[in-house]
Amino acid sequence: MFAITEFWAAPFGHVSAPIVVTPEVVQEAEKRLGVRLPQLLIELLQIQNGGYTAGFVFPTDKPNSWAEGCVPLEELFGITLQKGPTGLSLMDSAYLQDEWGIPEKQVLLSGDGHWFISLDYRASPEPTVLWLDTEMGEEVEIASSFEHFLHGLIPTDQFFEEGPASA
Repeated sequence: MFAITEFWAAPFGHVSAPIVVTPEVVQEAEKRLGVRLPQLLIELLQIQNGGYTAGFVFPTDKPNSWAEGCVPLEELFGITLQKGPTGLSLMDSAYLQDEWGIPEKQVLLSGDGHWFISLDYRASPEPTVLWLDTEMGEEVEIASSFEHFLHGLIPTDQFFEEGPASA
């Protein structure tokens, strides 16, 4: 497991949302999204409010359209509070759900339209983490919680050096 302070790419990388993630910003975001965000996600966004990660994958048992044994986490959406689509923001989840036909009660963490990683709140106020492939119409639970997802991330280079079997 990596230290949480090693999650983000160098500070000069893309930062999606220039606002500082204060308790008031989190409260407003949760109110608008209608969910409670995982504490570890909030902690990451307080270090840097979205942008490029240090480059991770999450190992999976099921092949997907991205790779045989993993899904990518190259960037993580931040929080913006202005109205309308902002790009790379958790707050764009409703807009992107409509645009790409994604199930309701999702908070999108990362993705490019063809796929997304999301927090799924349909079954519980404590979300699971999903891989949503909009092209293939796939929906796969990849982690039982955001904490499990975060702790299961492997640096991309390390994963592909060692291969899926040793991950």
